[in-house]
Amino acid sequence: MIKPMNSISTNGTSYQISGAAHADTLLFIHGLGLNRQIWAHYINAFEQDYRVISYDLFGHGESAAPPRKADLSVYSKQIIMLMDELNIDRAVLIGFSLGGMINRRVAMNHPDRVSALVILNSPHERTPEAQRLVEERAKDTPSGGIAATLDATIERWFTESYRQQNPEYIQQVRDWILSNNPAHYNDARRVLATGVIELIDPQPPITIPTLVITCENDSGSTPHMSLGIASEIGNAETLIVKRLKHMGLVERPELFIDPITRFLKSILL
Repeated sequence: MIKPMNSISTNGTSYQISGAAHADTLLFIHGLGLNRQIWAHYINAFEQDYRVISYDLFGHGESAAPPRKADLSVYSKQIIMLMDELNIDRAVLIGFSLGGMINRRVAMNHPDRVSALVILNSPHERTPEAQRLVEERAKDTPSGGIAATLDATIERWFTESYRQQNPEYIQQVRDWILSNNPAHYNDARRVLATGVIELIDPQPPITIPTLVITCENDSGSTPHMSLGIASEIGNAETLIVKRLKHMGLVERPELFIDPITRFLKSILL
């Protein structure tokens, strides 16, 4: 077993690795404004049977700034460079929100390096009007700063009951988001807004085993979007978790961990 170890890669990526040294590798990719700490429950659940890696995106957490203006390919290359440095040939890429866009980009750019995809609460094709609005909101971030839209973000992400019962965790999430460098956050928000366009009807097609999950009341990564993602990936599985919002994976991690466990057991020998 690999004892939990925090390190910095040669390109400035902050990561943690733990678990079974010679087992299949699971690599967890967080979403906009967050960091690898959101995966704590998942690391505990999977490190007995898998080698588990979580890391901070460029410009997030303890990782360095992006080497150039951020886009999905920059974030994709960050993963490949980390895998190369750790001598990992292939990994299951488990991505949340923006992370679920990044793992699709890796699968398109480097299909031989991905053994499976798990795409959690991730956006996809929007209507032309919705796409215009989300891009406008991304452009408006600099004028109001990160804090300007944070209350609305927290309300979209968490159910009211969870917010009331877990004020300390909600404050932790707020602190994570506010600790981001505004310029890096704005760039990542732009990628979240515009990057879905390059993922529609992916070319080359994604044929890797894939599980797509979202929550019933996720307004930004809707069930319709998840069904759309799955429809464009051969034999992809889809699961809609009832009642929860965008951060359902934190509110009720077992509702995600259990189906991910079943999926992994079905596709990894």
